[in-house]
Amino acid sequence: MIQDVKDDLQHIRKMMEQSSRFISLSGLSGVVAGVIALAGAYAAWYIFKQHHINYFNDYRGGSTPGLVSQLVLLAIVVLVAAIGLGVLITVNKTQKQGLKIWTSTTKKLLIALFVPLALGGLFCLAALYHGLFEIIAPLMLLVYGLALINAGKYTFSDIQNLGYCEALLGIIAMCWPVYGLVFWAVGFGLLHIIYGLLMYKKYR
Repeated sequence: MIQDVKDDLQHIRKMMEQSSRFISLSGLSGVVAGVIALAGAYAAWYIFKQHHINYFNDYRGGSTPGLVSQLVLLAIVVLVAAIGLGVLITVNKTQKQGLKIWTSTTKKLLIALFVPLALGGLFCLAALYHGLFEIIAPLMLLVYGLALINAGKYTFSDIQNLGYCEALLGIIAMCWPVYGLVFWAVGFGLLHIIYGLLMYKKYR
């Protein structure tokens, strides 16, 4: 009798959790996003090299229109690839769990995540327009971190922890903006991979 009550309570708790939190995020999507980000950082370094700029010695924020357009295009490709593969992995996991992918919680999660990202993206574009190239990478890390902290209310608390790390790294990067690409690779690359592996081990 007592065991039946415990089982019922656990079932009710699980149903409440599923209705109030998005629990289908996959650690593998974090790993994939991190690998794509590292590849993007290397590609950015290579683009600098093609423009005869040794990033770690020569770059001080000055950029030609050609360089800027190539970096913006690269950023778009990295973003689309990371989000696209992440969505595919998450949808696949959701289907295996027999859950609905599109719920009221999903809507709240996406709004909480993408509203700060959209506003932050516009701010970064404004900084790019004014030639403030050195602060863009720190800004991206800070805005992304704040977006994750905001979205963490509707999914695993681990997302908020990742957000705090990203935001803190963005603040640190602002102190050494000339190494923004390095901090960007650490934040969007290494932190995502570490987070993804921990999530995969914890929730698989």
